[in-house]
Amino acid sequence: MSHPVPGSSSAPARRGLLRGSLAASAALALGGSGLAAPAFALSGRPRAAWGVQTGDVTASSGLVWVRSDRPARIVVETSATESFRRTRRHRGPLLGAGTDFTGTTALRGLPAGEQIHYRVVLADPDDPRRTGEPVTGTFRTAPDRRRDGVRFLWSGDIAGQGWGINPDIGGFRAYEEMRRLDPDFFLCSGDAIYADGVIEPSVTLPDGRIWRNVTTPEKSKVAETLDEYRGNFRYNLLDRNVRAFNAQVPSIVQWDDHEVRNNWYPGQILDDPRYAEKDVDVLAARAARAFGEYAPVSTLHAPGGRGRVHRVVRYGPLLDVFVLDMRSYRNANSPNRQADDTTGILGAEQLAWLKRELAASTAVWKVLAADMPIGLVVPDGAANFEAIAQGDPGAPLGRELQIAELLRFVKHRRITGTLWLTADVHYTSAQHYAPERAAFKDFAPFWEFVSGPLAAGGFPANALDGTFGPERVFVRAPERANLSPMESPQYFGEVDIDGHSGDLTVRLRAEGGKVLFSKVLRPGRVGQ
Repeated sequence: MSHPVPGSSSAPARRGLLRGSLAASAALALGGSGLAAPAFALSGRPRAAWGVQTGDVTASSGLVWVRSDRPARIVVETSATESFRRTRRHRGPLLGAGTDFTGTTALRGLPAGEQIHYRVVLADPDDPRRTGEPVTGTFRTAPDRRRDGVRFLWSGDIAGQGWGINPDIGGFRAYEEMRRLDPDFFLCSGDAIYADGVIEPSVTLPDGRIWRNVTTPEKSKVAETLDEYRGNFRYNLLDRNVRAFNAQVPSIVQWDDHEVRNNWYPGQILDDPRYAEKDVDVLAARAARAFGEYAPVSTLHAPGGRGRVHRVVRYGPLLDVFVLDMRSYRNANSPNRQADDTTGILGAEQLAWLKRELAASTAVWKVLAADMPIGLVVPDGAANFEAIAQGDPGAPLGRELQIAELLRFVKHRRITGTLWLTADVHYTSAQHYAPERAAFKDFAPFWEFVSGPLAAGGFPANALDGTFGPERVFVRAPERANLSPMESPQYFGEVDIDGHSGDLTVRLRAEGGKVLFSKVLRPGRVGQ
């Protein structure tokens, strides 16, 4: 999404909350206007100062991520209790400079629907007896029984538009609020970093207040090198709220444009003086490598994953999460009015994959995790468009053709319980799509919910495109562009699936604990 740079209630405790050693073991101090960087252990033992995180957790498996400060071997111990009286060991990879000392360990054979406590031990590769201080975390595996229910959060857009970690306001505060809600997992809907967003030491707000940022060398310019992309991911981990959240809540992560640069597409050649490297494919390859090093994504680490981001995370009988990649396979941004478009925003191969997986799914609910909205008009410059819609309310054109094909497929295959979730546009809203309001009518009604940013600038609401008949049932957005998190609340969404009725409740939340909008959806309906 095109954005300017600035310059001018607690939930029921279904899992044991983190205590003592977990918070202490991941501590990186933020002090004054700067920060204390991770200290090297004087003993020469490996240290995991960047915390731990888990990803793509299912009923029997998950990935544990960690970063060392030097070469080390990962060993993960899991237990049913915080005391770790009885443990199971999982031997992980050797960490080295080739992966920026990051790595993931696959946990398999886990019990379904259980709280898993884990601790990560980093061992000296030359002397396994020399180990660093264990770093602990916890997560809950997906249930294998419908009656257990599922609850998760989603949002995106982190450290964007120059609004970084501000120690004066407690850093990325929304992460602590989300942690206290104790969800089963968090869906990060893209723009997990802003590789093209410089973080200045301070910004003067329109009312004269000063926004202060923690800064790092990698955030002083747009990212081009592999190390600069890596530094963007490390930047977010400097925030203690992020580290505490990661240690308690597993994530399902997708990417969008700012993991590389604003509004990129394959084959693009840049006309931007900030970049010495003009070939976006070169930048995207470096960014994808850093993303794979810092995000625990199953298809990026498992054999046969082929390095792809799109995947299905099956979270028990109630829920399948279809993680889409609307960036890697798209055609070039354009006026988006072509009458024939087989590439679209997903690419032909990914669309075929999505159809197969949707048709095969037996889950009650099928969340389509999209990194861009369907009916919101997102421009790219004066004449081109960045997302799916282009403002023409008539029959599908351009990238809309591919979405029309997918919606038609859902209707004719009678696929029930589909729900679209996204972020990207830096406000929160609920859109209902219905054929009686649409130019294209061969689809079943469905909902799309938008929530974000999580730690970035707020923006006014985008216009709607009438092709698929959207009605904006709710919206909360600033009236002017790029409001800082000191001026506009950050937003995230909550999805709560009741195990008995199968009802799905969506809540759009604002930082500060307020539920802005709530909608209950009933199971078993084609589309929704």
